[in-house]
Amino acid sequence: ASMGIGKELAMIFASDGRDLVLVARSEDRLQSLAQELESEGLEIDALVALTHLALQGMLARRRGRILNIASTAGFQPGPDMAVYYATKSFVLLFSEGIAEEVKDAGVTVTAHCPGATVTNFAGTAGNDQSILFRLGAAPADKVARHAYRSMMKGKVVAIEGLMNWLTAFSVRFSPRFLVRKIARWMNKT
Repeated sequence: ASMGIGKELAMIFASDGRDLVLVARSEDRLQSLAQELESEGLEIDALVALTHLALQGMLARRRGRILNIASTAGFQPGPDMAVYYATKSFVLLFSEGIAEEVKDAGVTVTAHCPGATVTNFAGTAGNDQSILFRLGAAPADKVARHAYRSMMKGKVVAIEGLMNWLTAFSVRFSPRFLVRKIARWMNKT
């Protein structure tokens, strides 16, 4: 949570007097190990372990909120960024499943699915000049505010922005071969 959406969310939670558990990697470590860490599934392992740990106390208290950052990428395949897209799909589906399991226990789980966002991610991933980012990326503070409001309302899946919502749901009704081609085109630089 040292930059981008994570940093903005930390500031919002802190200003609201909330207790936080923050996880971040230094930028140097992130740049040098990003591909290796993702391919080893550490992001997924950490999400599952932290969710399990947090839920124990929340379920005992019968109250709590979990906010996981997925992505609109989680709704579709991602040629040229397949591991990232698949990881975000896991975050989305895992969050939805856990949300349903705990819905009657006073605990909510929100999967926030931002689209392109102005952070260092695009540059690190090498797609800051992609069509997706050139079409317009949302400021991280706006995305963070939407994520926070969605979590506080108890939404299970939250998508910021009409275009992101249309994109995420249109893939359900489109031929899969077309979705793959469009996703690849959007990620081209």
